[in-house]
Amino acid sequence: MSYKFCISAPDNAIREAIRQKTDNLNKPKGSLGRLEELAMQVCLIQQTLTPTTEGRHHLLFGADHGIEREGVSVSPREVTWQQMINFTHGGGGVNMFCRQHGFCLHIVDVGVDYDLSEHHDIINRKIARGTRNFLHEAAMTETEFWQAIQTGADMAEQCAAQGCHVLSIGEMGIGNTSPSSIWMHLLGNVPLAECIGAGAGLDNAGQQHKLQVLSEAVERFKKATSLTPHLSPLTSPHSPLIYFGGYEMVAAIGAMLKAAELHLIILIDGFIMTACALAACKHYPAAQHYMIFTHCGDESGHRRMLQLLGARPLLSLGLRLGEGTGALCAFPLVDSAVRMMNEMNNFDNAHITRYF
Repeated sequence: MSYKFCISAPDNAIREAIRQKTDNLNKPKGSLGRLEELAMQVCLIQQTLTPTTEGRHHLLFGADHGIEREGVSVSPREVTWQQMINFTHGGGGVNMFCRQHGFCLHIVDVGVDYDLSEHHDIINRKIARGTRNFLHEAAMTETEFWQAIQTGADMAEQCAAQGCHVLSIGEMGIGNTSPSSIWMHLLGNVPLAECIGAGAGLDNAGQQHKLQVLSEAVERFKKATSLTPHLSPLTSPHSPLIYFGGYEMVAAIGAMLKAAELHLIILIDGFIMTACALAACKHYPAAQHYMIFTHCGDESGHRRMLQLLGARPLLSLGLRLGEGTGALCAFPLVDSAVRMMNEMNNFDNAHITRYF
């Protein structure tokens, strides 16, 4: 089983027309800074001089992680299912921001270690009740990996069918900074110690324990893949995703890639979603043209990972909640860039002398 995406960079033929329209708005040239850059990106994605941010959808994928059993997170795994239920009651940070900015929230269970089937506001796409413990074995099988990719792609396609133009993606999964750190290490060639942070609130001793556990897991992975060179992390980006990933993370990758294929604006959240974006772009570099990196959080290594992608985040608010909250908080800046293109007058219509 596999899944192929057809992703190409946006057509640049319209770029000069976008630049001319932006420069002719009644403002000094370049005076709206990053908003003008955002407007250029959005217009290129949508191939229009009159872009839109109507049709806003937020995908939140939830799953548990076997590595949580090793004490790498200060939060217990039951918080995953408890928060998933809380989201259905509208009580999470993600709920508040979705309401504030008019996003349709889709809560998707792809691997929570709890029976959520009675909660009809949660979409049941459960692959298993949590991944395996990657300290001892691969977190998932290749079949499960492609199932998660398919799930994410299906959800993005469903959003597009409902008129989505802006897609933000979040996650809920206790322990998921651990696979994110390892992905950063293996895919970005960054020393593992520089990729590991406090997660949900580990103290220094907890972070040292986390580093020890993840270092041992990586060494076992490298020994295992040395026996099967076609799975080497140096030659195949799939192997670290399968061995260490979470179902919610792989589903997010599938959603990102399908959204890029459909030419949607993709809002990328914090450390975990940036790790997913890094993995997605390793497979399909053109996907990055459709991504807006919304904020740099407090998790150690996040800024370094953004640098690996050459990405400049819109905000730096010290957020580390996850759920996609940073992406939602940054949305008004994207909306402002679009409003600039659609609502600002130009020099001719305003009868203002163009002085440059």
